[in-house]
Amino acid sequence: MALYRDVTLNPNRNRPLFRNAKRHAKWLGLALFCLPASVMAHPHSFIDMQTTLVANETSLTGLKMVWTMDEITSADLLYDAQNAKPGSDIWKKLAAEVMARVLSQHYFTDFYREGKPVKYLDLPSEYQLSRKGNQAVLEFVLPLAKPQVLQGKPMEFSTFDPSYFVDMTYKDNTALHLPPELEKRCTLALFTPKPNASLQNYALSLDKADAPPEDMDLGQQFAQKVTLECH
Repeated sequence: MALYRDVTLNPNRNRPLFRNAKRHAKWLGLALFCLPASVMAHPHSFIDMQTTLVANETSLTGLKMVWTMDEITSADLLYDAQNAKPGSDIWKKLAAEVMARVLSQHYFTDFYREGKPVKYLDLPSEYQLSRKGNQAVLEFVLPLAKPQVLQGKPMEFSTFDPSYFVDMTYKDNTALHLPPELEKRCTLALFTPKPNASLQNYALSLDKADAPPEDMDLGQQFAQKVTLECH
């Protein structure tokens, strides 16, 4: 199935996706993307991630991400889609709404090289929302603003919800993929932090309505980091 390219997105950081749609406000699946980050806290929702490098022979041009949401989070999105066929306007509308919230948080992704942030484009080059059994799956390509030469200093990226309301995790290294032509030249390494017991207990103590202090960077302290190195 081709990824959607023709739906208008609104990446405005502070504008809620459903300003006048009360029925969506009670739906956890969309609420996790619609609520301001300030009212979110420790993980109440879970996303399993997969990432594939988008590259040519010499440069990295983007990241293709696949986010599979847990069944509880997915239930409301799938209810809204009901029996709509893949590629229908209903799926496209839902995909645009969810993708807009992801864009408002800069793809929930930090990307660095030599300690300097690597910029990416404001809009994905392609995206789609679909179902896999009882789970909703968001796929999109995060395009870099400028291609990054593969050789040279390592690149590092991490994807996380700053509030840690949503836990965004790679199961292990098998969730990271290199194009076949780069498998002999590049390596991807996954680092999973191990926060101390005090920090873990603090996160677990937070209710849905609680918010950790912004300067605490709670989500970042639980965030996995991926390092790309090529020769």
